[in-house]
Amino acid sequence: MSLEGRRALVTGASRGIGADIAKYLARAGAAVAVCARTEEQENERLPGTIHSVAQEIVDGGGTAVAVRMDVRDEASIAAGIARTVNDLGGLDILVNCAAVQMPGTIDSYDPRHLQLMWEVNLRGPVRLMHLALPYMRTAGVGHIINISSVRGVFPGPGPYGGPRTEQGIVRGSFYGMLKAGLERFSQAVAQHVEQDNISVNVLSPQGGIRTPGLLYFTHRDVPVEDLPFESADQMGRGAVWICEQNPRQFTGHILFDETLCREQHL
Repeated sequence: MSLEGRRALVTGASRGIGADIAKYLARAGAAVAVCARTEEQENERLPGTIHSVAQEIVDGGGTAVAVRMDVRDEASIAAGIARTVNDLGGLDILVNCAAVQMPGTIDSYDPRHLQLMWEVNLRGPVRLMHLALPYMRTAGVGHIINISSVRGVFPGPGPYGGPRTEQGIVRGSFYGMLKAGLERFSQAVAQHVEQDNISVNVLSPQGGIRTPGLLYFTHRDVPVEDLPFESADQMGRGAVWICEQNPRQFTGHILFDETLCREQHL
């Protein structure tokens, strides 16, 4: 299935994985709403805004609009979807990429951080799916891609040899909890909308992608000009491939970018 004439909304698209997925969808022919909170760059270590990403797509011959959206805010989500439908003429692809990760373990977490993660990483995607589905039903076709993480993979039974905080196993437990919940709910929604010709799939990076958000926390002492930023090319190619599939025949999958690209020769 070609992406020509398709209308996509991508959250978390001002930089990193979301921005790269938005660019790949646009190159494949979709008109894209680049959604995030960032309208002005305030930190050189976090380059990119919704306007710069949308402009890059337009400069490359694609179609894009910059839409400010705070996925924690119900009114902002509704307004962003309405703006997308008005400017692009509809909505039939949704990519939920916005996410935050905060520090802490079960012994040390800040309840405010946990609330923020819940609102962005799980409640936001649920509300976006809910509000996008009527437009997809009207279009007669739809693809929803929820971006997850290897942190959502269950570690299995112990013993574990003690907490391995230096590898992020314990410190990523809240993030993993919410991503696992997103994966489980994605498959439930996939079952619910299958007969509407709408698919719901999950796509995760198989390894760490050196996005501005990741390097902001892990390379604080590295001069900005030396930061090893990395494009999420396999996530972008994987997202396009998913949206090219027949929704009735390819839905409810939990996918990893490297494996998907290798198996499908992307």
